Amino acid sequence: MDKLETKEPQVVEAEAEKEPLEPDKLTIHTVQGRRSRATTHPPLAPHHKMGHMKLYQAPFQDGASAGNVCHAAKARDMVHIDLPGQLVDGWQEKAIAKFKQLLSRYRGLRVFMETCVRCGACYDSCQFFRGTGDPKNMPVARAELLRRVYRRYFTVAGRLLGEAVDASDLTEDLLRDWYTYFYQCSECRRCSVYCPYGIDTAEITMAAREIMATIGVGTKYVTEVVAKVYDTGNNLGIPPPAWIDSSEFLEGELEAETGKKIPMPVNAKDSDVLLVMPSADNFANTDTMMAYGVIFYAAGVSWTTSTYADEGGNFGLFLDFANLRKVNKRILDAARELNVKRVIWGECGHAWRAGMYTDTLNGPMDWLNPSYPLHIAEWTQEMIKKGAFHIDKSVNDQFLVTYHDPCNPARAHGLLEEPRFVVRSAVNRFIEMPPNTIRENTFCCSGGGGLLTDEIMPLRMAGGRLRAEACRVTGANVLATPCAICKAQLPLVMEHWKVPARVSGCIDLLSRAIVL
Repeated sequence: MDKLETKEPQVVEAEAEKEPLEPDKLTIHTVQGRRSRATTHPPLAPHHKMGHMKLYQAPFQDGASAGNVCHAAKARDMVHIDLPGQLVDGWQEKAIAKFKQLLSRYRGLRVFMETCVRCGACYDSCQFFRGTGDPKNMPVARAELLRRVYRRYFTVAGRLLGEAVDASDLTEDLLRDWYTYFYQCSECRRCSVYCPYGIDTAEITMAAREIMATIGVGTKYVTEVVAKVYDTGNNLGIPPPAWIDSSEFLEGELEAETGKKIPMPVNAKDSDVLLVMPSADNFANTDTMMAYGVIFYAAGVSWTTSTYADEGGNFGLFLDFANLRKVNKRILDAARELNVKRVIWGECGHAWRAGMYTDTLNGPMDWLNPSYPLHIAEWTQEMIKKGAFHIDKSVNDQFLVTYHDPCNPARAHGLLEEPRFVVRSAVNRFIEMPPNTIRENTFCCSGGGGLLTDEIMPLRMAGGRLRAEACRVTGANVLATPCAICKAQLPLVMEHWKVPARVSGCIDLLSRAIVL
């Protein structure tokens, strides 16, 4: 739980610093050897702000990122998730038929195909274009890969005039470009913020990926993860006995550090809360996993995880609607089986983007209270405001903290203030990154959207440069974020671009400051 220990940042603060605590005298919850300054509802940390920063732009170069290609899916994984195991016979006709179905099902998709005037407002909004300089990573250019096919098969002008109106048959070469560049989009939607027509380019990427999945084309990483969920209940492929063992181990760790028997329950029926967090929290981001236990314990709320649905992340979002819906259904099935009162989503970005549509995908949720999805940051903010915790912010005084908005919670749901409230309730020193890199303008960590795979590491590092540079200028030594993908990607980005900041969960910082 002391992974956050780090060097003091070289910055000058407007207000005098409090006496720093010695790192070897810190635990996550208690302050040893000095009088505690704990309060039930401490004032928020000062909100230090910065001006806009100049954003890096790589030189234009055709094909600069063409070599960043994801490994192809394995046939057994595709079949396991009800998709063809290889490129199907007559794939062009089947792809166009699927495209037609999507256009009839989603009116927005047809609008997005028709309304782009190629004004270029979005062209430099994408971190992957800025990082690589490849013109096909401009949002408008990537979307044109699909629009060319739309014009050819679904417009009169395209059928009659073809290339003269930028219409194209769906050829093997174009399919290859689809596979390469639609899997260089993290579906972060930053480009949509700058589009004067509100075109949601993420939906275009999702449509292209669903068409490809229908004809047997997918990536190894995404399809493998979805298959693991059906086998074990989670993205990492952790079997139930291992999940239980890890939870019991973390209970022991918490008792050793706090002297309290803080439960990490599994499959506990009639609990107040079913927590659906990213499975990585129980094995990689263990500070976050233990923090869940601490805040529920401190608030006096019973909770549990489920070995049937021990995963909030939903990679169906990056593949096709059928798997998106099927994966998400497991959460409500587990909630009914365990007879919980509410479901809370943990610190995972795309889990929340999928989860917030639970009532539409698999509802109604009218038997729960509340009868809608609830994020851990929303619940924690409410508990802090009610005075549920005794908080001593001084335990985090060696940290200058900044906050990274994960793209899915920030842009897909507007979860902007709640995580900041949690962080600022736990620290005395907080600074925002430049305003053109946060909130609705946030840059994706560049590992989301099914891109957190090693074979495209150069792309991930190039795209992550914008976030690294924004963090660097703050002088912060801790970058807080409520997303497991960001927690996996950003430490590599910070190391690659030599930014001396550690990555932390938001509730990790709060759990350190809670006095039990």
